[in-house]
Amino acid sequence: MVKSVGLLKSVEERALLKKVEDEQKKEQVPYLHKDCISNILIRLPLESLQSSRFVCKPWYSIINSPIFVDAHLRRSESVLIFLKSVSRERLYPYFGISMPPEQPNNFCVETSLLQSESVPIFGQPTISSAPKFFIQFMEFKEGKGKIREYNLSCLGHIRATCNGLILLGNKLKKGGLVVMNPVTRKLIALPLGTIYPPQDESYGFVLNAATGEYKVVHLFRDELGYVSCEILNLGSRMWREVNGPSFGLFGWFGYTPVSAIGALHWVPEIDHNDHIVSMEVATEKFHTVPLPKSCRTYDRIIEMAGFLCFVTHQELDIDIWNLKSLNGGVWMKQYTISTGSVLDMVPMFSLRISGDLIFKRDEDGSFYAYDFRFKVMRKVEMDKQGFPLSGTYLPHVNSLIWLRTQDV
Repeated sequence: MVKSVGLLKSVEERALLKKVEDEQKKEQVPYLHKDCISNILIRLPLESLQSSRFVCKPWYSIINSPIFVDAHLRRSESVLIFLKSVSRERLYPYFGISMPPEQPNNFCVETSLLQSESVPIFGQPTISSAPKFFIQFMEFKEGKGKIREYNLSCLGHIRATCNGLILLGNKLKKGGLVVMNPVTRKLIALPLGTIYPPQDESYGFVLNAATGEYKVVHLFRDELGYVSCEILNLGSRMWREVNGPSFGLFGWFGYTPVSAIGALHWVPEIDHNDHIVSMEVATEKFHTVPLPKSCRTYDRIIEMAGFLCFVTHQELDIDIWNLKSLNGGVWMKQYTISTGSVLDMVPMFSLRISGDLIFKRDEDGSFYAYDFRFKVMRKVEMDKQGFPLSGTYLPHVNSLIWLRTQDV
């Protein structure tokens, strides 16, 4: 009995000693409030932020919370996303041709789709003969441009972008689509809609601010010239037909629609165009909106500071018109930019944080940034990689955004 009492006393003493040691350790480690940690993490570069999720459970919880993801999106600067073609020597090396080293941790979209659908190896489609691309982006900081990598490869083209998500062609299914976040590499395949040749269709990708739901808008023109419309809500993931724009409004589908002021906006002609075609996101109704000036080859509509802007060339100047509302709104001229003798400046997009307007010269593919604060146009200095040889650039923002549980 005495021995049992002594053993119990020894256990209690050890437990008390451990409690004292734990309290001393807590006193040595400074406590940081959750909001303070979140305020620090949100300032990290995206690459560091991705790895920081796995430091500990509290950090993982903070970085993956909807509040943090939304706050990070608001702080993120916009970039240009594009595809870089992979040379055939890299895909099919022949004797005597050196193949560039493969990028580390490269993620293939089609391979991931096949794995997610559990397709048997003997039932997988043959895709080796299709052109392959790397998904890259170009960021602009302090007058300099730099091409960055996602280490992502794909076979399909980028059809549209929205809040850090991209709408990508699914080459495993003719006419198929994939929604993907290139930063987190999360993706889902969408059901097939109406299949039309690329030159006779256009895709828009937009967020309904009222409901928080993403929509994919598909316009396609039949043999008689009528333009039909179908919309897929990512929540239901079912295509449904809606009333399209009036007959004769669209001449071509070359320009990707612009999302601004609660609507998607298309420029329906390449030259000598007097209007745009807009679809309200909430009501899904189409409108014809007259432009303040006739749209010419180097003119574009862009989103800038949440508004829809029409950037048009007038002799040696560039005028920027602003439309704040689709219903009853009036175009107002906001800025005039003097370009001197440079006439082929194509407006690409507006930086979300700094507000600079990025142009691309049609002659040599170089980029220029207009600083509204100092009213000066400067040529963007590219890093050693030089200007990318790409046909299509789309405004994008690198974010941690992903679809809600009910959308996946």
